[in-house]
Amino acid sequence: MSGFFIGPEASSQDYAALRERMVAEVEAMYAETRGETGIGAMSSAVRAALGRVERHRLVPPAQAPVAYRNHPLPIGAGQTISQPYIVALCADLLNPKADDVVLEVGTGSGYQAAVLAEIVKQVHSVELIGSLGTAASARLAEMGYRNVEVRIADGYAGWPEKAPFDGIVVTAAAPQVPPALVAQLKTGARMVIPVGGSDDIQYLKLLVKRPDGGYDEKRVLPVRFVPLVPVK
Repeated sequence: MSGFFIGPEASSQDYAALRERMVAEVEAMYAETRGETGIGAMSSAVRAALGRVERHRLVPPAQAPVAYRNHPLPIGAGQTISQPYIVALCADLLNPKADDVVLEVGTGSGYQAAVLAEIVKQVHSVELIGSLGTAASARLAEMGYRNVEVRIADGYAGWPEKAPFDGIVVTAAAPQVPPALVAQLKTGARMVIPVGGSDDIQYLKLLVKRPDGGYDEKRVLPVRFVPLVPVK
């Protein structure tokens, strides 16, 4: 066991110390992957957000002692909470601003939404699995995030009633970029999405919407996400 494990009676100070250690490890990964991502350091806004969000409150109780390890963790229903490095990188790739309204596809535990909510004006998050979305919405409210709204719906369809968005982050891998999500981006806005099948090599991609409605894209780095499941 590393120092990232603590017992069930941990204090808020214990968690804060582990969180800061986690942030330092994420910063080191930024430097290591700079050649692939083009980002050598976390922005000050994302670093501050990562340092504030209480990840141990967004995982099942059994996972809380290891919540600040820099890797994914199971959250039930065959889903995971993403690695903190990936959460931070996705946020930085969006280049979020304080007045932004963003869409998250795949609420999961609520961790990515919480990190973004520390930075932007409003986060709208879509989750297909009702039990996860309902639980995440309740936890985020308990943690004081009044600027996150969760909807139980098909992520491939986005949230057209709230569009257009200043940014979209997708937290599960789609075989192709969903056209409905591109349509809900503002011109010049960014989407961060893992693309590839569950048995294929997946790549985290950065898309920027063009005035003609199309988009330019860049492969950022290979990743492994759970699949973005459509409504059957």
